Amino acid sequence: MGHAVHDHAGITTRVDDCWNRIGTRGDGSCPRLREHTRCLNCPVFEQGAAALLDRALSDADRRAAAGADQAVALRAGADAQADTHAVLVFRIADEWLGLPAVALRQVDTPRAIHPLPHRRNGTVLGLVNIRGTLTVAVSLGDLLQLDRAGTGKHATRNACARMLVAAHRGEPAAFPVDEVEGMLRFPASALLPVPSTLTHATALHACAVLAWRETTIGLLDADRLFDSIARSLR
Repeated sequence: MGHAVHDHAGITTRVDDCWNRIGTRGDGSCPRLREHTRCLNCPVFEQGAAALLDRALSDADRRAAAGADQAVALRAGADAQADTHAVLVFRIADEWLGLPAVALRQVDTPRAIHPLPHRRNGTVLGLVNIRGTLTVAVSLGDLLQLDRAGTGKHATRNACARMLVAAHRGEPAAFPVDEVEGMLRFPASALLPVPSTLTHATALHACAVLAWRETTIGLLDADRLFDSIARSLR
């Protein structure tokens, strides 16, 4: 099994995900394992990961992404009304954030993240296997410059780490988070301006805040968020 890759000339090639077949995630029969021990140390894995990250989107990819966004928007139903918003509320350290519902693809349990060799980017954590598909894992805590040493003072009693998978006008990305509250719907009249108390990076990626319980939720702007993620991958 492999992944289709489109270069800038529109030529389609295949990336052989041998790590899932004969590597450490497969039957372990690859002769390269004797030298490299793990697929993560193998140049074949590095080249395959680089091809998946660096490939240009084809027209078919763009149509598929647009179709997925449209399908999610249709499923949102009444939430798509002009004066109603829906977000997934989650927590990283001491900050509660809201991701637009139309960008959400799934909420999953934490998965092992495999770092990319020779890539030293604090925002890009590596690759994670989401239902058989290699997906880029991104640290929102690093991107938004959140204090990871926070006390978790806003955590709920049954807080449990999760992996969010989201997409907006392109490839999906996975975000490890400390807790997921769930979907929250609210009228546009409930939106408040972004306060100066937010970190500079968070304020740059937020479109508004929402008063919630005894704290506030920073509502992320999908365009700004995914533009920053795309820059981190270059």
